[in-house]
Amino acid sequence: MGRYLIRRLLQTLVILWVISAITFFLFWITPANPALLICGKNCNTETIATVNATYGFDDPLIVQYGTYMKGLVSPGGREIGSEGNERNCPWPCFGESYQNGIPVWDSISDAFPATFWLASGAAIIWLIFGVMLGLLAALRKGKAVDKLSVGLALFGVSFPTIVFGYLLLFLFIVKLKWIPFPDTANAALFTVGPLKWLQFYILPWITLALVYAALYTRITRANMIDTMNEDYIRTARAKGLGEGTVIFKHGLRSALTPIVTIFGLDLGGLLGGAVITEQIFSITGLGKFSIDSVLGNDLPAIMGVVLFAAIFVVVANVIVDILYAFIDPRVRLS
Repeated sequence: MGRYLIRRLLQTLVILWVISAITFFLFWITPANPALLICGKNCNTETIATVNATYGFDDPLIVQYGTYMKGLVSPGGREIGSEGNERNCPWPCFGESYQNGIPVWDSISDAFPATFWLASGAAIIWLIFGVMLGLLAALRKGKAVDKLSVGLALFGVSFPTIVFGYLLLFLFIVKLKWIPFPDTANAALFTVGPLKWLQFYILPWITLALVYAALYTRITRANMIDTMNEDYIRTARAKGLGEGTVIFKHGLRSALTPIVTIFGLDLGGLLGGAVITEQIFSITGLGKFSIDSVLGNDLPAIMGVVLFAAIFVVVANVIVDILYAFIDPRVRLS
């Protein structure tokens, strides 16, 4: 088990390094001149030369990449600025925004809590309801519960998130006024109080969870139907085990194995920003930060978000593999 974990961690480091290299070179070979993006419309030759010297844009691309990586891996970060006017960019240094000069990591740190609460709350909802509906549908195959669950799943998959989100916003906030308009500047913080915090997130949670819950319902149903027809399930029943033990201890545990995979990857991806949902409800998370960065051609901010999101996806994949090793001994032996 120890060798397996070490091997997976080493593979993770290699993958993250490859992602960082690809991301850096893709963004820095774009036609846009970063010096022009920084100094704006009132640029002149002298200003451009100063910006190039300050940020090292005149250096070879491989040298710029080495400097960039130093800021990510060195505990002391890296120095930014021209000679005699350096300033320290502390670890992890993703650079400074072209739009406001703020360190990218500071902006990511400010935006991440809102995205974390959004993704985590929605994940709990879709996991519970998706698995529950899928299990009920499998155990009542062909009956009314099965048909209702399948119908709800099809509705969830086919209903666009942006339409569903705006419908919830209009119905519960504008029309019925059951939920007040959220204070987007403060309500995303848990410190405002449990009630305001819940009011801010409940509709985004439901919006984001709809499609995923539908997907998990269909996958759980299909896996449970296949699992309950396996020989070891019939053997467990023949030995006189209770139906609850057969379903939950033997059937559901095997059926949830692929659910663990997609849940880890889905959650890891959403922690990098749920763009549509954040835009609908004006959540100042990583998704909104990503959109603003793209619209402003803010290359350091874009690279920072891409790498940050990639880390979550890769780490989630490793965690899933580790959980597999505990759930299924055959993984450890392989």
